Amino acid sequence: MKTARLPASYFGMILGLAGMGQAWRVASGLWGLPRLVGEGVLLLASLIWAALCVVYLRQALQQPHAARAEAEHPVQGGTPALMAIATMLTAMAVLPYSRTAAECLASVALAGHLSFSLWHTGTVWRGGRSHQDTVPTVYLPTVAGNFTSGAVLGALGQPSWGWLFLGAGVFSWLALESLMIHRMLGPEPLPAPQRPLVGIQFAPPVVCGMACLMLSPGAHEPWLLMLWGYGLFQLLLGLRMQPWLGEQPFAMSYWSYTFGVAATTICALKLATSGVDSARILAWPIFVCANAFIGYLTFKSAALFVKGFFRQ
Repeated sequence: MKTARLPASYFGMILGLAGMGQAWRVASGLWGLPRLVGEGVLLLASLIWAALCVVYLRQALQQPHAARAEAEHPVQGGTPALMAIATMLTAMAVLPYSRTAAECLASVALAGHLSFSLWHTGTVWRGGRSHQDTVPTVYLPTVAGNFTSGAVLGALGQPSWGWLFLGAGVFSWLALESLMIHRMLGPEPLPAPQRPLVGIQFAPPVVCGMACLMLSPGAHEPWLLMLWGYGLFQLLLGLRMQPWLGEQPFAMSYWSYTFGVAATTICALKLATSGVDSARILAWPIFVCANAFIGYLTFKSAALFVKGFFRQ
């Protein structure tokens, strides 16, 4: 059976690009940086999202068995959730220009998220999985999807609905976190090709914090700083483990780090805007490093695409 040429994991690009575009929107208000930069990044993210949707949906229609095989794969099975997550982030990108378009995109994405996450979770709960197949992609449907659902509903001014999704995401995260740590502490280390997926492991606390700040703008309660602090610790841990995590040559899977990096930056900027001292000190270096990292991945991905195009 042939697999789809375009894997669903490619939608992870949108998470990093759209997240950095949102960070630039906040930074333009905080530091007076050019708003046009952020809008340009969001436009790029939206165009890539549209292209990926066209190609992926066409593949799914032409090769439904391959699409289902990807969704049922023990490791990659959670990645189709990225399509709905990317669509929610696109809805937030277009919101300042068209609320109708944003609401339509969000409605489709929320329906897709709920449908896929319920199907995927029901499949996983039947058991029969190998311990070695427990990798951070399992977070995507119920954790990342629910957190982003809360964020987009907060952006649309529907916090009472958003908190429902956030609750589903928080308790799913807490339930899965121990499984992920147990897998990492096990006798068999993650194979090198799977190690970039650890980037997903770093994301939940800061994506949760970002969603909370979307649902409660201007908040700076201690528990928000605790979420942000845990996310910062995870990213520092990633830097400490970089030689081990980076044994896999560059691949699109490295985009798994970007949602956590972008969400960390957004949290820093929003907390700095609210006057939090630690955030005001850390926001600038985090913003600079995040732009450098995501810019580097964008350049490497473009080079990979051009190289592959000329090989065809």
